Amino acid sequence: MTYVKICGCRTIEEAIAARDVGADFIGVVFAKSPRRVSPETARSIADALGPKAARSRTVAVDGAGRLERLLAAKRPLLVGVFEGQSAAEVESTASLAGIDVVQLHGEAPFDYLARRWPAIRAIDASSVDRPVASGGIMCLLDSSRGRGRRGDWDALATVASRMPVILAGGLTPENVAEAVRLVRPWGVDTSSGVETAGRKDAAKMREFVAAAKGAMEQ
Repeated sequence: MTYVKICGCRTIEEAIAARDVGADFIGVVFAKSPRRVSPETARSIADALGPKAARSRTVAVDGAGRLERLLAAKRPLLVGVFEGQSAAEVESTASLAGIDVVQLHGEAPFDYLARRWPAIRAIDASSVDRPVASGGIMCLLDSSRGRGRRGDWDALATVASRMPVILAGGLTPENVAEAVRLVRPWGVDTSSGVETAGRKDAAKMREFVAAAKGAMEQ
């Protein structure tokens, strides 16, 4: 089972389309980005997707287990993407916006926030030779930062063989099945790969989800 995250949704319509094609996670961006949304817009998306999943304060042995328990109760989960904000800002925004999971880029108090929220830690895929995870935090290996740049899948497969990871960077409906078969990640993440003229494309999202989830059956 490969989980799918569609990131950078900016409207209720985009988020609902992602949900309807089977995305497990929908990302809204609060970091500096052309896809950045306000907490109020994110809240409207959260309300349209339904009630938040109940969160346990107990951190699982690994981030995958924690997220899978949430996914058993609710799909899709709404992920808030942060970079450069303080822990207090992350908590305030996530609470206001109705976020289920926080995704943290750059320098952030990961361990503290992971005790408060299910957390995904995004790291540059070129840094995979360094330790990348601690208890209760899922890691996202990011080769692109929304620029559609593919990473070194052979190197990332080595990391994915040691721990559950979410693979991001240059993934499209055309190449995601190959990426899943080679890297065998816990999940995959796309944003620009399912857009047309800078907006989420429902047909591309449908093709992406089907390709990712069906890859290991081929």
